[in-house]
Amino acid sequence: MVAVAIIGAQWGDEGKGKIIDELSMKADFVVRYQGGTNAGHRVVHEKGEFSFQIVPSGILYPNATCIIGNGVVVDPKALIQEMETLQSQGIDISRLYISERAHLVMPYHFVLDRLEEEARGSEVVDNTYRGMGPAYVDKHARNGIRMADLLDVDAFRAKLATILQQKNRMITQIYGQPPLSLEEIHGEYFAYGQRLYAHIADTQQMLREALEAQKIILLEGAQGALLDVDFGTYPFVSFSSTMAANATVGAGLPPRSIDRIIGIYKAYTTRIGSGPLPTGLFDDIGQILRERGHEYGTRSGRARRCGWFDSVAGRYVAQLNSLDSAIITKLDVLDTFPIIKICTAYNLRGQIIHTPPATLNDLAACEPIYEEIPGWQTSTTNINTYEELPAEAKAYLKRLEELLETPVSMVSVSPQRGRTIQLQDVLESTSR
Repeated sequence: MVAVAIIGAQWGDEGKGKIIDELSMKADFVVRYQGGTNAGHRVVHEKGEFSFQIVPSGILYPNATCIIGNGVVVDPKALIQEMETLQSQGIDISRLYISERAHLVMPYHFVLDRLEEEARGSEVVDNTYRGMGPAYVDKHARNGIRMADLLDVDAFRAKLATILQQKNRMITQIYGQPPLSLEEIHGEYFAYGQRLYAHIADTQQMLREALEAQKIILLEGAQGALLDVDFGTYPFVSFSSTMAANATVGAGLPPRSIDRIIGIYKAYTTRIGSGPLPTGLFDDIGQILRERGHEYGTRSGRARRCGWFDSVAGRYVAQLNSLDSAIITKLDVLDTFPIIKICTAYNLRGQIIHTPPATLNDLAACEPIYEEIPGWQTSTTNINTYEELPAEAKAYLKRLEELLETPVSMVSVSPQRGRTIQLQDVLESTSR
């Protein structure tokens, strides 16, 4: 085994935190490769409930070295707060490292994130206002500040002075807001660099050595694949590539190092914020799914829209990422339904289609075509093996496999650690 990429295969909130936490029991390294503090991964642990923002979900296991990769944009203040919270809960963070090449979310990114979004008016795109978009823009515009820059006080000041001059012109002349202080930002962020000094590392070299030693490396995605900046429901997407193809780039690994790609799907569909959701339900069933699944944002607390499983979008993700297997979470949320529906195709203005259309208007016009599956109407929460599952639950999983054209390797029946049915060891040694 070399490296396993774990991606969310829907619109996020698929239960990646729990799955990464469980797989980390056997992992040597867990690497976050994209995103930032807008991704909340929830893990229920014997020491309590943890909500991770940017720290990899494997940090709860002492055997796992955790890395925040170069593809992540890091808010150092939020990271330090998260590290201190974990320490206060008895978690060892000495095994946490941050790529020296990871870009920083700076104070002007927060300011511009808010001002630019407000300037959109009625064209507003759902936003968490955590500065990630402007930080990624600066990264690709070759105007960013990286973790390594914080470690040289004079070089950092010179670089910041040049960038801040430009940003303050935008803030004052375009948006009519007061300028930001060079002295305040320099002092605050240099102090963050000193606090994080022992954790900033050449993580590429660490992972290169891990590859040579045949260590198990988990690559942890943040947002879901349908929020990918290229293949998601643009413009209601994230700011980075959430596909498995980006995992090695964002971690600093060679592309051939990925041995297996796993997609995590919820047993139904949810989406937080704005953007089309073809199977979204605005009736009692949608409300039941939300309450039984506790479908509220880990970080924001916002209610998620809920609907039946969308196999059109799911198969699209499986094909784009060449998934080796699928992990199905929250099967237990469906325990009470006498009938369960699966979207098998879309009706787009009278035309039956089996792939999500590229334009927002077309996707919003898609009407789901459903297939009905008998429910099992009994609790699955305490089931430990596939054989113990009700026949109807097995039939549902089998139908998902057929529609996704991807085998199911694990099934989660509770947010609790250990309440996961394993059909296949996704970390067993294999080659693609």
